Amino acid sequence: MARGCRALRLLRPVAALLPAVRRPDRAVPFRQRALYTAMSVSVFLVCSHLPLYGVRHSPSGADPLYLVRTLLASNRGTLMELGVTPVVTAGTVTQLLTASGLLGRVDGREDRELVDAARKALAMAIALGEAAAHVLLGVYGSVGAAGGALIVLQLFSASAAVVFIEELLDKGYGLRGASAVSLLAAANTCGKVAWQVFSPVTVDAGRGPEFEGLALAVVHHALVRADKARAVAGTLLRRHLPNAVNLLATCVVLLAAVFLEGMRVLLPLRSRDARGRRATFPIKLLYTSTMPVVLYSAAVSCLCMVSQLLHYSRYGGGVLARLLGSWKETSYAAVPVGGLAYYVTPPSDVAADPLHAVTYAALLLTSCALLSQAWAAASGSSARDVARQLADQRLAMPGTRDGATRSQLRRYIPTAAALGGLCVGALTILADMTGAIGSGTGILLAATVVYNLVDNFQKEN
Repeated sequence: MARGCRALRLLRPVAALLPAVRRPDRAVPFRQRALYTAMSVSVFLVCSHLPLYGVRHSPSGADPLYLVRTLLASNRGTLMELGVTPVVTAGTVTQLLTASGLLGRVDGREDRELVDAARKALAMAIALGEAAAHVLLGVYGSVGAAGGALIVLQLFSASAAVVFIEELLDKGYGLRGASAVSLLAAANTCGKVAWQVFSPVTVDAGRGPEFEGLALAVVHHALVRADKARAVAGTLLRRHLPNAVNLLATCVVLLAAVFLEGMRVLLPLRSRDARGRRATFPIKLLYTSTMPVVLYSAAVSCLCMVSQLLHYSRYGGGVLARLLGSWKETSYAAVPVGGLAYYVTPPSDVAADPLHAVTYAALLLTSCALLSQAWAAASGSSARDVARQLADQRLAMPGTRDGATRSQLRRYIPTAAALGGLCVGALTILADMTGAIGSGTGILLAATVVYNLVDNFQKEN
C-alpha cells in the first residue's frame, strides 16, 4: 500500500463491512450492461413513486429543494426523498480531499479501493444525517419516536440502494455514455413525463373527477361523455392539470435539444509522424452540454435557500432579506414574489408581468453564455488545453505550422462555448415559459443523456 494514503487506513475495518462491486476482469457484453442498467433504473423509478410508510399526511409547506429536485433526482414524500444528494455530496468532498492532497497520494489499486470505501461510508453518513434532519425538523409532521425511526430507516435504505446502483453502473456494468448520477436524474425526469401522461390517479379540478394523466383522460372522456368532441377538446386544453400544450412543449424542447446536440464542426487533423494518418476533432455546438444551465440552477437554488432562511427568520423585515427576495407559501412550495429571487426564477404568467419575463430571460442567457466559457476553461476543454492534448498526440491541422493549430482552435471553441450556452439557455426559457412537463433543465439533461447513450450504442455496434 502506498505511504501517502495513511489517513485512509482507519477505514480498513469499515471497508471490510461495506458491500462492494468488484470491477470486471474483462469487458462486460453489451446485453448484460443493458440488463443491469434497465434493472437499476427500474428499481430507482419504483422507489421514486413509493410513498414513505408511516407518513399520515403528505409533506406540506415550503419546500427549500423545490428548484433543484430535478437535478438531484428527488421526489418529495417518497423513498427517493433524498435522491442522489448523498452520492453527489460525498463524491464532491472525496474529490476535493484527494485533489488537495489531504488524503495523500493515491497510487495503487488498494488505495483507490479505500477511497471508494471512504466515499461510500461518507454517503451513508450523509444519508443518515439528512434522514434524521427531515424527521426532527417536522417535515412529515408528528410521527412519534417509532414512526420517525421507521422513516429514517426507509430513507437510509433507499440511499444505500442508490449508492450501490451508482457503484454498479460506474464500474463497467452500465451503459457507456453517461454517468450513473446523470442517468438517474434523466430517468427521474422521463418518469415524471410518463406519469403526467399516463397517471391513473383521479383528481377533481372543478370539472368533476378525471384522470391526472392526459392520455387516460382523453380516452376516458371520449368513451363516457356524450359530447365527445367538446369533452376531448376541453381535456386537451385543461388548465390545472397536464394538457396538450405542456406535452407539445416538452416534445419540441426535447427534439430541439437532440438536434442541437448533433450539430458539430469537424476539424481535419494530420499526424506529424505517420504519413497518411488523418483524423478529425469534433467541436459540438453544445460544447459544454447542459453544464451552464445546471450551474445556473444550482446557483439560483442556493440564492433562494439563503433568501428563504432570511425571510422566515427574525431578520425577515431587513433590507438584505427584502433585497434577496420576498416569499409567499402555496400548496406545493414557497414562491418568490419580490426581490432578486423573483427575477432569477421563471415567471408563472408572462402576460401578467412582462418585465419579470424579460429580466429572467436576459439574466439566464447572459449567465449561460458566461458560465459555458468559464466551464470550458475550468474543465480542461479550452483552446489551449485542446491544442496541448493534440500536440502530445503529435496531431496538427494540415497545412499549418507549429502553434497555428492553437490559433485555429481559438476561432471555434470560445464561439461554440458561448453560442452553445445561449442555445441551452434559450431552450430552458422556452420550456419554462410554455409549461413543459418537468423543468427545462431536466428535459435538456434527459435529452443529452439519451443522445449520448444512443451515440455510444451505435459506436459499439
